[in-house]
Amino acid sequence: MEQDIESPVTIHQPKLPKQAREDLPKNLNKECAKRKIQRYVRKDGKCNVHHGNVRETYRYLTDIFTTLVDLKWRFNLLIFVMVYTVTWLFFGMIWWLIAYMRGDMDHIGDSTWTPCVSNLNGFVSAFLFSIETETTIGYGYRVITDKCPEGIVLLLIQSVLGSIVNAFMVGCMFVKISQPKKRAETLVFSTNAVISMRDGKLCLMFRVGDLRNSHIVEASIRAKLIKSKQTKEGEFIPLNQTDINVGYYTGDDRLFLVSPLIISHEINQQSPFWEISKAQLPKEELEIVVILEGMVEATGNISYTLCKVNALILERKVSGFASV
Repeated sequence: MEQDIESPVTIHQPKLPKQAREDLPKNLNKECAKRKIQRYVRKDGKCNVHHGNVRETYRYLTDIFTTLVDLKWRFNLLIFVMVYTVTWLFFGMIWWLIAYMRGDMDHIGDSTWTPCVSNLNGFVSAFLFSIETETTIGYGYRVITDKCPEGIVLLLIQSVLGSIVNAFMVGCMFVKISQPKKRAETLVFSTNAVISMRDGKLCLMFRVGDLRNSHIVEASIRAKLIKSKQTKEGEFIPLNQTDINVGYYTGDDRLFLVSPLIISHEINQQSPFWEISKAQLPKEELEIVVILEGMVEATGNISYTLCKVNALILERKVSGFASV
C-alpha cells in the first residue's frame, strides 16, 4: 500500500476549463511559505473555534450531564471526588447534630443510655458512619438504634440520595470513558490531497485508511469547503460551508474500510473548484474539511473523525499513504 502505483495506460486529455490549463507561477513556494493561514479545523481533527462573550451561561447548567461529560478529565475527576466528599461531610454533620441535640455526647460510655447511633462519640465518628451508610459498607461497629426516629428518617434520605449521586456520577464517568474519540487516532488520511486526471476527468483525490483490525461499520464520508463568500446583494458570509460531492449520488461515499481507499471528487461545472484556476488555487483562502462517520465494531458507538487536507496540483496519479 505504501508503494507508488504506475499505470501504463495513456489517458487522453479531455476538454478542461482554461483555468485548469494555466501554469503555476515560479515563486509559488516562496509565497506559500510567507503566508500564515489560521486553520478552521486543525490537522488532528479538532475544531479551532472558541466561544466568547457567551452571556447566557446558565444554559450549560440546564444540561449539567452533558456539561460534565464535555469537561476535561482533571476537572471531571475533581468534581467526582468533591461531590462524594461534600455529601459525606453534609450527612456526617447532620448525624453529629442529632447526637448532640439528643444528648448522646454527654452519655458516652453510659451503658444505661440508648444513643441514636451506638459508638458515635464525635464528628469524626459521625463522618465515618456517614461514609459507611452511603457506600453500604457496614463494618458493624456503629449502628443506628430503634429509639431514634429522626435517625431512621435521615437514614432513608441518605440512602436514596446516595443512590441518585452514585447513578449520576458513575453514569457520567462511564459515558466519558466509552466515548470513541480515541478510535479516531487509528483512522489516518493522506497528508495531501491531489488534483489530477482519473478516467479522463479532472478529480480532487485523497486517501483514507484504518489501522485497526476491528472495522468501522457503515462508514460514510463527507467533505466541506470552508471559504468566505460574498452574495450578489453584497452580503459577506465568513466561513461559508459548501458541500463537496464525493460520491453521494452514486453511493461511493459509503465505504467498506478494510484497506486504504482513494476518495475522489470530480471537478465539473457543479464543483466549487470549477472557477478556481491552477495559479489561483494556492492563493485562495479556503479549507477542505473531511468528515468520516461510522460505528465502532467493538463497542457499537458512533465515531466521528474530522481532518483538514491540503490540496496540491499534480499531473500524475495519486499514490502513497501517509498519516496526518
